[in-house]
Amino acid sequence: MLVRQISTWVVCCAFSFVANAADPQKLDTSRGDRMIAEYFRLETAKLRDACLADIHSADDWNAKKGEYRRQLLDMLGLDPLPERTELQPVVTGKTEHDEFVVERLHFQSRPGLYVTGDLYVPKSGVGFQPAKNQERQAGSLPHKLPAILYVCGHGGVKKDGVSLGNKTHYQHHGGWFARNGYVCLIIDTLQLGEIEGIHHGTYRYDRWWWLSRGYTPAGVEAWNCVRALDYLQSRPEVDGDKLGVTGRSGGGAYSWWIAAIDERIKAAVPTAGITDLQNHVVDGVVEGHCDCMFCLNTYRWDYPLVAALVAPRPLLISNTDRDGIFPLDGVYRTYSKVRRLYELLGKPNDIALQITAGGHADTQELHIHAFRWFDKHLKGIDRPIDKPAVKFFQPEQLKVFDKLPADELNTKIDETFVAAAPTPVPPADQGAWEKQRDGWLQQLGDKVFRGWPVSGSPLDLKEAFNVEADGVRLRAFDFVSQQGITLRLYVAQRAKLDKADLVVVSPLDAAGWTEFLATYRPAFEAQFHGESLPQADVAQWQSVKKLLESSPRVLAYVAPRGVGPTAWDQSPKKQVQHRRRFYLLGQTLEEMQAWDIRRAIQATRAVNGFADTPLRLQGLRQMAALSVYAAIFEPNINSLYLHEMPESHRDGPALLNVLRVFDLPQAVTLAAERSQVVIYSPENDAWQFPQAVAERLQWEKRFQLHTPPQPKAAE
Repeated sequence: MLVRQISTWVVCCAFSFVANAADPQKLDTSRGDRMIAEYFRLETAKLRDACLADIHSADDWNAKKGEYRRQLLDMLGLDPLPERTELQPVVTGKTEHDEFVVERLHFQSRPGLYVTGDLYVPKSGVGFQPAKNQERQAGSLPHKLPAILYVCGHGGVKKDGVSLGNKTHYQHHGGWFARNGYVCLIIDTLQLGEIEGIHHGTYRYDRWWWLSRGYTPAGVEAWNCVRALDYLQSRPEVDGDKLGVTGRSGGGAYSWWIAAIDERIKAAVPTAGITDLQNHVVDGVVEGHCDCMFCLNTYRWDYPLVAALVAPRPLLISNTDRDGIFPLDGVYRTYSKVRRLYELLGKPNDIALQITAGGHADTQELHIHAFRWFDKHLKGIDRPIDKPAVKFFQPEQLKVFDKLPADELNTKIDETFVAAAPTPVPPADQGAWEKQRDGWLQQLGDKVFRGWPVSGSPLDLKEAFNVEADGVRLRAFDFVSQQGITLRLYVAQRAKLDKADLVVVSPLDAAGWTEFLATYRPAFEAQFHGESLPQADVAQWQSVKKLLESSPRVLAYVAPRGVGPTAWDQSPKKQVQHRRRFYLLGQTLEEMQAWDIRRAIQATRAVNGFADTPLRLQGLRQMAALSVYAAIFEPNINSLYLHEMPESHRDGPALLNVLRVFDLPQAVTLAAERSQVVIYSPENDAWQFPQAVAERLQWEKRFQLHTPPQPKAAE
């Protein structure tokens, strides 16, 4: 039987695994649940109160809307915009109706990214009513027609395991528009198209690296819409200056994206596609939505700002009164904020809110007002709606591909849609390094850590207990990491220690917290009242005790938010959905845990006697990577000891957009300029960049690689 023989040095750097740890499902999470709920409420309120608060005039809006649009493009992974490559459109067949023709087609929004769709084109003489003072040519349509881009919600259609595309589910919309004198292009989405990509990356497939890469399927849908407008404008039947967009549910969201980023849209009717952060984060609506509904909220917007970017173009917000995933109160709050902007811009009649009875359903009542809106703003007419929107075809009649293309990238577009930062070359000299370093730090502040609070807020440090047992003194201090988040710092030292020569701060993950409890339980069980305690590890305790007795060293521990005393509901669903709430707020859980580590260091320095004591920060597993970022931004960390550290954010902690800046080896290099960095890793290839920089810039002993100690057989 193999057991880990723990040396006194290893004890101060990382705890061993305790096999009979407490069952995490049995943890009392009530405190953590209350804390995180209050945190989400406070953060949501900040973003709500800031949204459009600085817009007091049309001049204010006109001065800022360009930057807002750039930010939205960035949050969709579209800044800079991809190259508008050849669409390579192909019509694979036509389906006839008495009043219109459906062209079954595909195009490539970028090479290998196929968009399948159906183009509904009126037949001659059908559905056209001239605007005022416009003569109708006998027996024919005018040369150009207004066109509608219809984007689909989550209405998948499959037969015999073959996806026919959600365009077939929403065909009744295209039919109505064509029967009433519009060209209408209905395009499939990535997830439910004929080529089935992925929308559900984070919560279904654990692809949290999407956040680090700056990727969201909302960006793909937005870009496909941009290229769909390009295609419509290429058609001889289409008046390219009269384009509208509509769609419901997911299609409602994509209607927002395209209308906000592309002013070729002259009128928009998003249906059941938007509500505010209050609904999503606080009320829990996010749990009913997929990843395609959200941009990565890097710039910390509330969603009325997305809607505002449509102004002053005609906008009808359409919803039902009992929609469980787009609640009425949030829809109305969004409308109210944007209506004020339309009033400032002198266009109060070009925004409207339509509410009909019902739940989250595609109803005729919702259609009617949308149709009249487009008639008014794209045709300049007002007429009764006398034709219902009905389906005329079997889904198979609208299918585009007989065989899916071998060169498609749809199923793996998340790997390439947003470009990762290129692997950097080690700088040639100090000047080149400083330029590279300063650029990285600027990008980290702009794109990765915008969700951190403003530095300098009070810690409100309070001693929770101070006890001695078995020759060891254990103290606990509560401190405020940020508003709504209070954490506890534990400090262990020899009972009679006069002056410490080193403070070792260890942030703990869930396993580390269990190991901490098991180690200190033999002497301090009473101090962990309310915790679910694992079996005491007497041998580990004796090792720690021996270390503290033999050296003037202090060991400090902190469990960042979501771990240990502040752990919330441990069910897989709640863990995932809370992580999603963070990124809706322009943060990630790991980003904020890195902030907690920074604050724990500040709290340690604030404990009497430790202000100038040399400080070592050490981390294990994910906490090692987060410790690197704490060390980059927190001054006066003398050394950084890292164990079992991930080599890339692809497998490591999710930080918004970080892979668009660099990866963990470059982060380690930034830390190594400020602190000694020691990595215990069996693989050295991953750390070639910091090694090369340290050698080239003569950072003697500032970066070190060691092989971790091997387990030994029990004697």
